[in-house]
Amino acid sequence: MGRAFTAAPLLLLLGLLALGLGAATANVGDSCSTSADCGAGQWCFDCEPKFSGSHCVRSAATNPYQLINNSLPFNKYAYLTTHNSYAIVGEPSHTGIPRVTFDNQEDTVTDQLNNGVRALMLDTYDFKGDVWLCHSNGGKCNDFTAFEPALDTFKEIEAFLSSNPSEIVTIILEDYVNAPNGLTNVFNASGLLKYWFPVSKMPQNGQDWPLVSDMVASNQRLVVFTSIRSKQSSEGIAYQWNFMVENNYGDDGMDAGKCSNRAESAPLNDKTKSLVLMNYFPSVPVKFTACLQHSQSLIDMVNTCYGAAGNRWANFIAVDYYKRSDGGGAFQATDLLNGRLLCGCQDVRACLQGSGVVCA
Repeated sequence: MGRAFTAAPLLLLLGLLALGLGAATANVGDSCSTSADCGAGQWCFDCEPKFSGSHCVRSAATNPYQLINNSLPFNKYAYLTTHNSYAIVGEPSHTGIPRVTFDNQEDTVTDQLNNGVRALMLDTYDFKGDVWLCHSNGGKCNDFTAFEPALDTFKEIEAFLSSNPSEIVTIILEDYVNAPNGLTNVFNASGLLKYWFPVSKMPQNGQDWPLVSDMVASNQRLVVFTSIRSKQSSEGIAYQWNFMVENNYGDDGMDAGKCSNRAESAPLNDKTKSLVLMNYFPSVPVKFTACLQHSQSLIDMVNTCYGAAGNRWANFIAVDYYKRSDGGGAFQATDLLNGRLLCGCQDVRACLQGSGVVCA
């Protein structure tokens, strides 16, 4: 009888402590010691020099298909995009030669996709009798600039699509592969061809894309673009600039108040292309500065490019080190784009009736 009497207050105390700990979960911008202190879809990060100490920042995107619907055309949504998705910090050498080149991301392609990235920018090269992902110059891959065989990354994408049957992934290739059917062979070997969205279904003259729900129902959930025009007819891979406009990349794409097309792209206000890609990353990637770049200046560029593109919001927003920010970062910028596209609000969460998020 005595033991039962003493145990009850202890259980009650433990329960209250558990509730207290649960209530102490930090929000975006709050101080933290570890990521366990932060809420879902956040991580604990120190964005020096602006802040002193670590704060909770966004680490995952809002999924507009799940939050709102997937019943609109593919070009009526915005997709977080990683520039040089394969160029990952700490990726071991696959050639036996130490790598001497830049990196642009900090986690695996699988992690990128799981965190809500939906478009991947990959550089493909002929190398060692195969197709490799490489960070090089002059169209030639070297042992010291090679990251990994493209097949390895393609298999990660296939695994994600297999496990997430309602999701669509876009691959944007800076393509230096000259081997006949070189890319097709790798796509086939990876198992990705079964998800292929065909060029024949891509819209001409600025028309809307098929509905996302129809793309999902037909299991045509992989959209691929190449920078080589001839491959649209030879391999059935869409030539990027037949369907998309794109702003300058590197430092030229980060010049405040300016948003102009890269040389290969039609002018941004050419509405015969249904998709808009906005680059926002420097010519030389620097982890330290990426954090502050993914703040108000990124949002400002989103608005600048909206005007430059003939009052069209970007469908793809491409960044380096996509998780680095002082708060919402590239995730919040993507939420803004989806909010504008889906309901005219500054945050996609405001599109959901009863969410409590004010539409501004």
